[in-house]
Amino acid sequence: MPFAALGRYNPHMNRSPLLRITSAGLYCEVGGFHVDPWHPVARAITTHAHADHFVAGCKQYVTAASGRKILQHRLGPRADIFPLEFGTVLDCFGVKVSLHPAGHILGSAQVRVEYRGEVWVISGDYKVAADTTCTPFEPIRCDTFVTESTFGHPYFTWDDQQTIFDRIHQWWADNQRAGQASVVYAYSLGKAQRLLAGLDPQQGPLHVHPQIDVLNGFYRGEGIALPATQVLTEDSTTQAWDQSLIVLPPRERWHMNFPWASRYQTAFVSGWMVLPDGPHQRRVQTGFALSDHADHQELLDTVAATGAENVFVTHGYLDLLTERLRSLGLNAQPLKTPRCQTPPKIPAAQRELGF
Repeated sequence: MPFAALGRYNPHMNRSPLLRITSAGLYCEVGGFHVDPWHPVARAITTHAHADHFVAGCKQYVTAASGRKILQHRLGPRADIFPLEFGTVLDCFGVKVSLHPAGHILGSAQVRVEYRGEVWVISGDYKVAADTTCTPFEPIRCDTFVTESTFGHPYFTWDDQQTIFDRIHQWWADNQRAGQASVVYAYSLGKAQRLLAGLDPQQGPLHVHPQIDVLNGFYRGEGIALPATQVLTEDSTTQAWDQSLIVLPPRERWHMNFPWASRYQTAFVSGWMVLPDGPHQRRVQTGFALSDHADHQELLDTVAATGAENVFVTHGYLDLLTERLRSLGLNAQPLKTPRCQTPPKIPAAQRELGF
C-alpha cells in the first residue's frame, strides 16, 4: 500500500511548530506522521533499524531502501514497510519528506521535512567518519536541526579509524603468539559488520555468532563487501581456535562452553571504551574505541554545516551540548524523551574540559 493511501486528506492543517513532541514521539501534524515514535502510530518515518529508533505495531513504516530488509527482519514479515531511496521526495499532505544518508549503519537516514519554505532535519544517529559498510553522511541545509548528542561531551574525541584497526590486529596477533583465542564483543547490527570489514582475513579464521551472520547476509545483499566468516554453533570445532577471532553480541556467553574456554582474551568495540570506568569496561580485558556516532567536535561541525539557527538536542549529553551551542549564538533547546538515558559520568580529572 502506498504511503499516502493511509488517508486521502489531513484535517490538521496550518498548525505550528512543524514538528512537536507528543506522547508517542516527534510528530508532524500537517503531514500526519511521526519520526522514530516510541509507541505504535499510523505512520512512522524510521531513521534506522536499531531498537531504540522504532517500535512494533505501527500501521506503516517508511525507511531507507537499503535498510528495509533489516527493518523487516526485526519487525517480522507482516509489517508494512515502504522503502524510500535516498533523495526521493515523498509528498505527505503537502509536506515534502525525503531521506538522506546518516552514515551510522546500513540504511541509516536523516529525515528532511519541508513545508511552505520551512525545513527541518531530524538526524537520528549519525557518524561523519566514512566506512565501507554504509553510505557516507551528508550534511543537509535546514532551518531547524534535531541532533543526537550520544558523545556530546568534549571528553570524546575519536582516533583515526585505521589507527584503531591497527591496534585490533596487534592485539589479535599478540593473542595468537600466546596461544589464546580472541573474543570480540560488538553490537550485532552495524558495529559487527564495520569491525569485520576492517579486519584482515589473512591473519586468521573469523567466526561469528548466528545472529551476526544473518545480519551480515543483509549487508552482503546490498553489495557491502565483508570477509568470509564461519558461523559459530555449539557444535563448532576447529584446530585453530588459538589463531581465531570470534565476534559475539555483547550479552552472549557461548564461549564458556567451547574447547578454548580456558585460554582466551576478550575485548569490546565501542566508543564508550574511552572511559576508564565505562559501561563495558569491567566485562572485558581490553577495549577499542571505534564508534558509529559523531564525537563532540564532529557534532559541533555538523550543526554548523547545516546552517540551522534552531537546534534541538537529544539522546546523550544533551544539556551540555545545548549549553555549548547557545554559547555559539544558536537557539538551542534540549529535547528530552523517554529514550534519553542518563549518560555515563566523565572521569573527575576531565570534568573541567569544556568551553
